[in-house]
Amino acid sequence: MYEQVLKEIASKISEKKRYSSPFCVGVDGIDAAGKTFFADNLAAFLTKNGYTIIRASIDGFHNPRQIRHQRGSYSPKGYYFDSFNYELLKKCLLEPLEPEGSRLCRLKAFDFKTETEILTDELRVTNAHILIFEGVFLLRHEIEHYWDLKIFMEIDFQTSIKRALERDIYLFGNEEEILKRYQERYIPGQKIYFELESPKEKADIIIDNNDFTKPFVTSRLF
Repeated sequence: MYEQVLKEIASKISEKKRYSSPFCVGVDGIDAAGKTFFADNLAAFLTKNGYTIIRASIDGFHNPRQIRHQRGSYSPKGYYFDSFNYELLKKCLLEPLEPEGSRLCRLKAFDFKTETEILTDELRVTNAHILIFEGVFLLRHEIEHYWDLKIFMEIDFQTSIKRALERDIYLFGNEEEILKRYQERYIPGQKIYFELESPKEKADIIIDNNDFTKPFVTSRLF
């Protein structure tokens, strides 16, 4: 089933891609939806089938902590409105891949784990490249038009919390802090996103990923 989903997406990319500019795939979804795992697998599958891939993440374009937490470290509005530097993302990566762009891009600008700027070397891309980009809030109005294919990884909030308790100990230190972060900041922040942007209505394809090993397509707009 997993490979079937990858094949379907690869087929759609092949159908939609025009070689006058790079092709950009946005993999969206709530926290712990499996976006990174899926994007990595999609990138590997496309590479195996002869495509030239760029992999990047919204995690490389965080704002510094003083901006991210200016409304408070548990603020859902702070999570949604202040987490990421969309202007820098556009300047470094998305605009250079536009039809009239420079084709010189950077894949990362900030390391949130060390709270340091970390501009990667410029990468020269060609019109044959495919960007596989994953992260939260990718279908908000500031950047939604950059994606040639919009994928939404759908899981329920309880699954999100369950996975976070297994995954995020290294970030937050204990289960109590993880629960507090998700219940007060991340999940309410995602609800703001759903209310303001209706991302599932914008997605070209929605994939149910409540079971990591058995994703399946629930909706297509193509």
